[in-house]
Amino acid sequence: MKVLRLIDRGMFEVFETPVPELIDDASALIKINSVGVCGSDIHYFADGRIGEQVIDYPFIIGHEASGYIEELIGDDSKLNKGQLVAMDPAVSCGKCDQCLANREHTCRNLKFIGAPGQLDGMMREYIVIPKKNLYTVPDDFTACEACFIEPLSVGAYAVKLADIIYEKSFAVLGCGPIGLSVIMSLMFDKHKNIFAADKLNYRRKIAEQLGSSFSVNPNETDISEFIKSKESLGIDVVFECCGEQSALNTAVDILKPGGKLVVVGIPSTDFINFDINKLRRKEIIIINVRRQNNSMEKAISIYKEFKSFSKKLITHSFNYTESQKAFETVSKYEYGVIKAVINF
Repeated sequence: MKVLRLIDRGMFEVFETPVPELIDDASALIKINSVGVCGSDIHYFADGRIGEQVIDYPFIIGHEASGYIEELIGDDSKLNKGQLVAMDPAVSCGKCDQCLANREHTCRNLKFIGAPGQLDGMMREYIVIPKKNLYTVPDDFTACEACFIEPLSVGAYAVKLADIIYEKSFAVLGCGPIGLSVIMSLMFDKHKNIFAADKLNYRRKIAEQLGSSFSVNPNETDISEFIKSKESLGIDVVFECCGEQSALNTAVDILKPGGKLVVVGIPSTDFINFDINKLRRKEIIIINVRRQNNSMEKAISIYKEFKSFSKKLITHSFNYTESQKAFETVSKYEYGVIKAVINF
């Protein structure tokens, strides 16, 4: 089978390896069709690391994937050969304190597909993966659409963690695939009054089409002043989705006292800073989002509602032989890219 490995920073190479063997009835052999290029993949591509997770070259990245069930052992009431599935890349043990507390995403023995030192990624033709990590999608979903379910599940989980009860105003800072997924999840749950911000105007336009009430470009407009003109008391919940220190600073500024800051973006630096005086005076609640947790099925339901926006979300498709170009397109924000997908 064809395998795409990072052999150095910013450099891919195609390898030929044997198809993995299915050896037990708890897993399935999947013929991978489509792999989405995630922001975390860009960190690995450009920097070779995210925090303490450092690539030992060569390594296979990629964790947003869909494919068709190639082989199963024994009978299964839910899965059949040939079905298109979306895949949860977090392989948990099911036995530790975190798993038993329904926190499989922070499993003590977690192995994440495409994370250095854990499991090889999905940029390859075949993978053996636990059945519990497979989610069938509606018949009218394409493979490219199915691979968008994983990033969408992160947005769905972020909104779930925000525990929205009485909150009425929201801001999403950063409108890449994750930020747009947060907007879709908020809209799906019938939340309105969503403010969006992004430095790329084409992303802002898509955010508005998906349901944000208004949006600005922070390079052109002072976000804090704009918010004051719309919500004089401040915002109830801010979702930071770009991993930028400036966005975190803005979030603290525009939140009302008692507001919630939901940190979804992954910074490129190991440390970030907060103005502790503002945090303390406002009693800001900070919520960190770790990937997603049991949100794949919710994400499938959300995508069904927004399926008409498919071409606006999945903007670019590449053959695996063009992976270098795909990653460079995403890392440079070229050609109006939102989500780029690599096909095998």
